[in-house]
Amino acid sequence: MSDWSAIDRFLHTDPRDVGCEEAMGILHVYVDLAVTDPVEAARRYPGVAAHLRACGPCEQDFEGLLHAVRDPTE
Repeated sequence: MSDWSAIDRFLHTDPRDVGCEEAMGILHVYVDLAVTDPVEAARRYPGVAAHLRACGPCEQDFEGLLHAVRDPTE
C-alpha cells in the first residue's frame, strides 16, 4: 500500500460524524445556510460538517446542491 494517508483517514473517523443517512436527511438545510454563511453552517451542524469532510460521495452531493442554489451571476 502506498497511500497510507487514505487508510489513516478511514481508520480515524471523527466521532462527531453523523453518517450518510443523517447527513443526507438534513443536507438541504445545511446547504441553505452554507450559501450565506458556511462557517455558521459548520458551527451549527458540526456532525454534518465532519461527515462531509470524510465522505467523498456526500461531499459531492453537497457541492452539487450548493452549485444549484447559488446565484448564477456569482
